[in-house]
Amino acid sequence: MTEGTAPGKELTGRKVLIIAVSAFSVIIGVNLFMAYSSISTFPGLEVANSYVASQTFDEDRAAQEALGWNALASASGDTLRVEITDADGLPAAVAEIGGLVGRTTERQHDQPLTFTRAPSGAHVAEIEPLAPGKWEVRLEARATDGTLFRQRLILRLTEG
Repeated sequence: MTEGTAPGKELTGRKVLIIAVSAFSVIIGVNLFMAYSSISTFPGLEVANSYVASQTFDEDRAAQEALGWNALASASGDTLRVEITDADGLPAAVAEIGGLVGRTTERQHDQPLTFTRAPSGAHVAEIEPLAPGKWEVRLEARATDGTLFRQRLILRLTEG
């Protein structure tokens, strides 16, 4: 026996193979779990047909920018408030409005929004209270002239 080695602790080819296979099994297992988790929580579909949507994108964007609208969202308790102002900072002339609030990374917490107009000109919707974190309001409004206004607004809610 040589100095510094213990009997029965010899590193053999079989042990090295077991260590290598175990390490790669853990890596592959984690990768498969992460791939499944990402696919199952987010559909990845923004529009049914991206080519068709791209045909009018520039015109739609120009029409929306011509409105000069700005939107701001806030949430408190069971109320979501959206303020849409025109280029002069006054409440915009909105013919109809709707949308969805949800997490940015998954669709399981999405809530459809049904708005009513408050006396202040803001649009208010009742919602299930939102947990702290990052939320996204996907807003669609139509101007009185028929122009569609779409915007995604980020809400960052903190505890308390």
